[in-house]
Amino acid sequence: MSRKNELLRALTLKDAVGVGLGAIIGAGIFVVTGVAAGVSGPAFIVGLIIAGVIASFNGLSSAQLAAVYPHSGGTYEYGYQLLSSSFGFSAGWMFLISKLSAAGVVAIGFGSYFHQLLPVASPMLISVVAVILLTVVNLFGIKKAGVLNLVIVTFTLLSLLYLVFSGIPVVEKRNFTPFAPFGISGIAEAAALLFFAFTGYARIATLAEEVHHPEKTIPRAVIITIASAILLYATVSVVAIGVVGAEQMAASTSPLQVVANALTTPAVSSVVTIGASTAMLGVLLSQILGISRMMLAMGRRNDLPPFFQKIHGCYKVPHLGILYRPAHPAAHADRLLRIHRAGGILTILLYYSITNISALRQPRTDQRYGRVVLPPGTDWLPADVGLVAAERDPGGCRATDRWLSAPVPFSPDLEPLITFSLEQMRQLRPASPILQHQPAQVLRVPCDHIQQFMHIFDIQKAPERFSQSFRE
Repeated sequence: MSRKNELLRALTLKDAVGVGLGAIIGAGIFVVTGVAAGVSGPAFIVGLIIAGVIASFNGLSSAQLAAVYPHSGGTYEYGYQLLSSSFGFSAGWMFLISKLSAAGVVAIGFGSYFHQLLPVASPMLISVVAVILLTVVNLFGIKKAGVLNLVIVTFTLLSLLYLVFSGIPVVEKRNFTPFAPFGISGIAEAAALLFFAFTGYARIATLAEEVHHPEKTIPRAVIITIASAILLYATVSVVAIGVVGAEQMAASTSPLQVVANALTTPAVSSVVTIGASTAMLGVLLSQILGISRMMLAMGRRNDLPPFFQKIHGCYKVPHLGILYRPAHPAAHADRLLRIHRAGGILTILLYYSITNISALRQPRTDQRYGRVVLPPGTDWLPADVGLVAAERDPGGCRATDRWLSAPVPFSPDLEPLITFSLEQMRQLRPASPILQHQPAQVLRVPCDHIQQFMHIFDIQKAPERFSQSFRE
């Protein structure tokens, strides 16, 4: 790789942790905690710890892979390096489709929260302005984007800490009983829901090419990020339940706002709203960072048009990937919500499955944290836990069947990229049935037809590969 086509290694440990926290602290703590409280009562705290432990194992896989392959793209790169082109291609597009839709949804969320604080314009206009401003900041280099991210994350953390210290004096023990009204199944369901609230740590691996001393910095950053997120989520959750109880949290789409409204500390409600706004802004910034670096990696391997691999000569950023906005939130709000809710859970599970398969295939000399081999019959336990969320969540598999019974409504300017990418893959795997579809039909696959996805991933052979790697 030529020097002029390299990114700038400017992110320190502090910056990398900031990127991870900025990607994690978003809708998970401000919204999903209420949903989890509704399915398991106060015991969702146990589910949260379980989800954090599962996320930690995933995070260690990402960390040891990124330390050896410190390139942009994260799991996309690992799939190519350790598995096959099909795995890499699939990981790249699952990331892009998920994050492109999620970025629009998060932008809409930020516009709504900010409008509550300052109703100076419509929420949609605010969301569009936010996307434009963050795009401009990203164009001026990763260091400036990292500094802005740290500022945003700091505001979010301070708002949550203010809520915690305001709520501790009024916590009531009676709000924790009955502790587990829905039993073990409720706790498992809460764990499945909350697992997705921890998945932002992988953004550190996606930006690995811009991290100082990645072999040391990335593993430390991932571990610090996940540990901090678990501690923060658990503390906020305990206080929230103690103040208003699980039922009130479950009854609201903004459970922490309900907690803030129940407190008498000066301006606590406004502070929490500011925190929710900055949390959404931080997630949006991390989405732009991740999407542009994934486009850079895919452009290098010709899975996207090669011009995406260009790096700005002065600011050392993939400027064309940063500028590429396939659908702004105001024009495609309903479409983005449909794509994100229908495909988000499935793509995240498969994306992290590829990460873990790649970690299993690493040579033993590269494996920093060893292997965790589950007992017979539990090999797919992490996927089973996630599929509980897909089944129970209204936006999961049942929604996929309903919404994707027609072609997926991609925006018109995303479709040419999918067409180009599919054409490249057809040359490598002409027999894959899913690649014979038109771009708008590629995700027209209900959950009971998941075998078509398994074909492109070669998952039929995965058990053999696992057994072989364990014997080695």
